[in-house]
Amino acid sequence: MVPPSRQQDFDAVVLPHLDAAFNLARWLMRNAHDAEDVVQEAIVRALTYYRGFRGENPRAWLLQIVRNTAYGVLNANRGPIGANKVGADQDGDDELAGLPDHGDGPDVQLMKKQDRGQVHRLLGGLPVDLRETLVLREFEDLSYKEIARITETPIGTVMSRLWRARRLLAEGLEREGHIHD
Repeated sequence: MVPPSRQQDFDAVVLPHLDAAFNLARWLMRNAHDAEDVVQEAIVRALTYYRGFRGENPRAWLLQIVRNTAYGVLNANRGPIGANKVGADQDGDDELAGLPDHGDGPDVQLMKKQDRGQVHRLLGGLPVDLRETLVLREFEDLSYKEIARITETPIGTVMSRLWRARRLLAEGLEREGHIHD
């Protein structure tokens, strides 16, 4: 059993980052059910190893555990990590995506929803190393240094992965006629 003070400290430091953990897991696993399993396992691991946490950035620390857990599951299932099917996760859309924006008319709302779906589909089709780097930077707003630590790669690699991911997304959008002026 975990001592109450350590459990309370863990809850206060780590649990505020569960949404970010689930978001990363969902993009890596490509479906909500597997993402929930990964996050649950990652939280157990985080609690187990919380004693070794140095108090730096709890969000980056938790996301690194989530990433490692997800890669472990992907490797165990022998799922292709580098090349992925396009458009896998349809049930894990952002909760806010379905909320109407009352500032736009129905036609603009529909276009935004279609564009968001297109970007999500193209993002889901990126190789996992590019996808995770882009998700950590653009969705989780982590610095290059934090991403480098989480992915265990040099900052230069993070920068080149971001450039390639953005280029592939832009090419995909342009190819499918979704670049708006």
